This record gives sequence, structure tokens and C-alpha cells, in this order.
Amino acid sequence: MRFEDFEAFCLTLPGAVLSVQWGDEHVYKVGGKMFAVAGGFGGGRGVTYTFKASDMAFELLVEEGFARPAPYLARARWVQLLSTDSLPEEDLQAYVRQAHALVVAKLTRAVRSELGLGESRAGA
Repeated sequence: MRFEDFEAFCLTLPGAVLSVQWGDEHVYKVGGKMFAVAGGFGGGRGVTYTFKASDMAFELLVEEGFARPAPYLARARWVQLLSTDSLPEEDLQAYVRQAHALVVAKLTRAVRSELGLGESRAGA
């Protein structure tokens, strides 16, 4: 998936905002919490996509060779895709949608209400 398409998709998710941090990393947040990152623009290694994963998705993506545990975030079950085309676009969108839902589920009821997110079901 092209970076422009990844970014556009992330920003269609309810309450999602973009924050450029750590130099040139595009960090996608909901309720002030990260759910995905697109980065590597100036690092010479190309663009990378990193996102929060469920325990099952983390194991699957790493074991099947689509991703690696994300640097600095692996303990929190984040993965970094090995390339921008590691997964078909529909699959990547589903994983990012799940990452968003996992983060929304951890937000307080007040923050979810403030963002118009209502009740959330992680993994839905």
C-alpha cells in the first residue's frame, strides 16, 4: 500500500488525528494514544508501517514473516511490517482498523464520548 493511501485510510477512522513526531514519523492517534505509525522517510530504509496488534495477530504476522516485533514497542504487541506491500491492502486495512479498535477500547468512557466513539469492542 502506498504511503498516501495508508495515511488517508488511517485518517478515515473515527477520531483519528495525525501528529508528526520524532523528526518525520507520521503518528496516527485516537484520544491522544497511538494506534499506527508510518515512518522511515529519512532513514534510507524506505517507508515502514507499524501498528498495535492483538496477541493473535502479533504472533501470526511475525511467525508468517509479514512483520517483525516493532522496535521499542514489541512488549505492547506492536508489529512493523517488513515492507509496505507485505500484506494485501484489504488485510492491512483490517489490521489497522483492529489497532484503532484496541486503542479505543482502552480509552476512558469520557474520552470515547467526547470523541463521539460510544462503546467500543476491541477486535471488531
